[in-house]
Formats: sequence, C-alpha cells, structure tokens
Amino acid sequence: MRKTIGILGGMGPLATVELFRRIIALTPAKRDQEHLRIVIDSNLQIPDRTAAILGEGESPLPMLIETARNLEKAGADLIAIPCNTAHFYLSEIQSAVKVPIIDMIGETVRRIEVGKVGLLATEGTRRSGVYGHACVARGIDIIYPSAPDQKWIMETIYAIKSGTATDRFQNDIIGVIERIREAGAEGAILGCTELSLIPLPDKVSIPVYDALTILAKTAVERAFS
Repeated sequence: MRKTIGILGGMGPLATVELFRRIIALTPAKRDQEHLRIVIDSNLQIPDRTAAILGEGESPLPMLIETARNLEKAGADLIAIPCNTAHFYLSEIQSAVKVPIIDMIGETVRRIEVGKVGLLATEGTRRSGVYGHACVARGIDIIYPSAPDQKWIMETIYAIKSGTATDRFQNDIIGVIERIREAGAEGAILGCTELSLIPLPDKVSIPVYDALTILAKTAVERAFS
C-alpha cells in the first residue's frame, strides 16, 4: 500500500511548492491515479527559526508541533519538512506525533561521498550544529563560507522569501561554491530550501548535495516502500 505524504510547509511557501513539485516529478506515474496522495499544511505563522535559535525571536516549536499534528489527523503516514533550520526541533516534533518524520539532515549527510563538504545554510542552521553533528558522526569535515559569503547567503534567502526571482542569484551562488572549493571543500551542501530554488548548471566545480531534492527522493521512496 502506498503511503500518504504530509508536507509541513510555510517555511517558506515557495520551498513548500517546490518540494511538492519535485515529489511529483520523481514519482513513477503515467496517469493521475498513479501519483501519491499528498497533504500540505503551509503554515505561514510559524515564527522565524533562525531568529529563535539566535535568541532573537519566538520559538517556532509550538506551531511546528501543532502543524505536524494537523497533518497526522489529516491522514499523513509520514511527514516531510522542507526547512533545514526547523530540523533543530526535529526530535521534539517527532515526540509529539506517531507518524515518522523524515530527517532531511540525516538523509542528506548519508549521501555525501566526500571527506570535506562546504555548508551553504542559514546562520541558524549553522549555529544549531545539526549538520555539524551529523557530519562528525560520519567522519566528514565541514567548511563554512567566509563572513562576506555568509552575509550574502542570509540576504539572498530573505530576498527569495520576499519574492525576488531566483535566477538572478545563479552566478553569485556558483561563486560561493567555487570559493568553498578553494578553501578545501570537495562537495557542497545546499542546506537551505531557498538556496535549493536557485537554478544551477548541470555541472559545477564540486558535487552539490541539494537537501530539498534528497528530501523529495526519500519521501517518494518511503511512500512506495
């Protein structure tokens, strides 16, 4: 029996839509009835995750739990959260519901095939250590962007959330990846779902591990298992 996927969305709405789109694109279906049932709760009132982790804003946890419970009540058999930073609260959200939640961080790191990886992510994700702990457990070293590049990452994430077209950032993100490579990285994690929306050419200087695509692939695999 195929499972129903619940998407705990709204962080931000474009990333929610893109996860839905990628799940559809990855589903081996030839007609409507062969696609997976997907329940989406795009809760735009969930407080900013980075601000909370940095001690500058309200905790998003109560609303994350409320939204996960809504998906469970709606019939979701598994839950996907298209927000890397929100995974700082993963264990607490999982404790509040019975259906399994996909660990996007763990699934991404599990697929890394290099020893040193650069992390492009929010300051909240970086400070929380969610990728750091997962990488250390697998013997992978993390290289972080320079301060100017991290500033660009944060500004770009919020620009995309505000509706700025993502293709205008393509050359800039390629530059960040190249500088990460020059600093010793053998691969790069796109560890923010807004960054995953920026179109990249088929080939860049190092392998890119896109957490949003990995989440979509995992959701489809588990829904059919």
